[in-house]
Amino acid sequence: MTAMLVTLARRTTAVLVASATLVVLAGPAHADVPEGWSNPEPVSPLYALLLLGGVPILLFALVWAAVYVPPLVRGERVSAGGGAGEDQWFGGPRKGTSELAGPDNDESKAGGASARW
Repeated sequence: MTAMLVTLARRTTAVLVASATLVVLAGPAHADVPEGWSNPEPVSPLYALLLLGGVPILLFALVWAAVYVPPLVRGERVSAGGGAGEDQWFGGPRKGTSELAGPDNDESKAGGASARW
């Protein structure tokens, strides 16, 4: 167990020393703008804020409007959970359970589940 901990400590130390060496040797790059490139004017912080903050908010508002405005115009609810939909019985009678056949006599199987206890 202790041999495994010593090996783990050595590996960790080696990785940390190698990483620190790479960071120290890299250093900052001191380069000028290459010849032929323009040197642009600084950007106003207000313009940058409007561009980087306003455009995403505007896109969010457009998507929200595209999703929520049509149902609101139709008069539908758009709250969480939505409205309760009407019950549907696929392949069942069209006018409700009044069209179901009732039992003709005591031995008839129509009109129920015929469960027994």
